[in-house]
Amino acid sequence: MTASRRALGAAGEELAAAWYRDRGYAVVARNWRVREGELDIVAHRGHVLVFCEVKTRRSDAYGSPAAAVTADKQARIRRLASIYLRSEGVRPRHIRFDVAAVLAGRLTMIERAF
Repeated sequence: MTASRRALGAAGEELAAAWYRDRGYAVVARNWRVREGELDIVAHRGHVLVFCEVKTRRSDAYGSPAAAVTADKQARIRRLASIYLRSEGVRPRHIRFDVAAVLAGRLTMIERAF
């Protein structure tokens, strides 16, 4: 991955993290990695733990950012969330999966995306 793509992704993740913080969530993990993959953002508020996949694009020439979160990607995120919960010893009352779609610097947050 090129430095400019990494910077683009990091900027999108920062927009999403700020969105959560502005709404009273604690961002408890960013870019949480294990051998099986990576969770972009894990946020917590009250009894809810949120796993957020961030997709950032400069344009929609290759489709919308949200469309990149395919069924296979959703299944991978669910597996990673399970690993996170076990490894961190977390037992939230509610779990939510969100998608942060960033297109040309504008954030669209899709809560309960899957």
